[in-house]
Amino acid sequence: MMVSRSGRAEAPPDTPPATGARRRPDPLRLAAGVLVLILLAAGASTDRFLTLDNARAILASTAFVGITAIGATLVMIAGSAVSLAVSQTATVVAMIFLATQPLGLGTSLLLALLCGVTVTAVQGAVIGYWAANPIVLTIAAGFATGGVATWISDGTTVSAEVPRYDVLNSTPLGLPLAVYVLLAVTALAQWTLRRTTAGRQMYLVGENRAAAHAAGLPVGRVTVVAWAFFGACIGLTGVFLASFNTGANSALGGTLTLDAIAAVLAGGTAIAGGRGSALRTLGGALLISIISDVLLLRGYSTGIQILVKGLLVLAVVLTVHLRSVRGRR
Repeated sequence: MMVSRSGRAEAPPDTPPATGARRRPDPLRLAAGVLVLILLAAGASTDRFLTLDNARAILASTAFVGITAIGATLVMIAGSAVSLAVSQTATVVAMIFLATQPLGLGTSLLLALLCGVTVTAVQGAVIGYWAANPIVLTIAAGFATGGVATWISDGTTVSAEVPRYDVLNSTPLGLPLAVYVLLAVTALAQWTLRRTTAGRQMYLVGENRAAAHAAGLPVGRVTVVAWAFFGACIGLTGVFLASFNTGANSALGGTLTLDAIAAVLAGGTAIAGGRGSALRTLGGALLISIISDVLLLRGYSTGIQILVKGLLVLAVVLTVHLRSVRGRR
């Protein structure tokens, strides 16, 4: 791929070359098709799955995971692997949002988003400008942020003295407001990736960081932009979690980190960077929510749900690897 100083590429990422040769089946699409058929069969045979209330529950669950996963998509495309501090960051954001409710909904929302953006953008700056290992850095950030959450709450649940967040729990046209926010965030992320210089540069930096440096691309700035967007998404998730639960403690984030990573990988984004799509991540988040819903309705424990999602991620990673190996032949 040709890299220019403006960040433009001759062929957009994820676009297969046009050749006259007969194409072999894409293993990722075949695996996705098989999985969808299995889920359809499991859902059809599961009591209460095919109901309107359950569909709303799935969409609400998709929104909480999906908003974060969309932000994580930009980070992964830019070659920064994954963040392991998502749950802790969302928890601190939720606590700040609830504690500042007396200042008004707009002020508390702004402060919460500012917290999410600042915490993650700082991590992005260290990764982008000093090439820190994102896994090691975000593990450390997770411990530090979790410590702050415990310190703020003193181990108790933080609640709003003057709750003003009822509007965030509204259901326009029968769907949670978070679902509409998810769709808006997805559209914004997809537009950023495909229509802006910063988005194209994220693909180029993720595909080959050394070449991007050599071409004069602002690698550090591109990385910070991706992480700042990610932080805003984590902030939104923390705000909706706080509003939905009407309180926040150190366990609020739950498995958000793993669920978001699973959604991004299930959408086919390459963990090594340079390839991915916000729209496909949206599909991955929906897939993860449907799997969790089927297992929950069938009475499986949280441990089994995490195990199944872990196996799904492993299968996707192996399939993507096989596809990349086939593409190099």
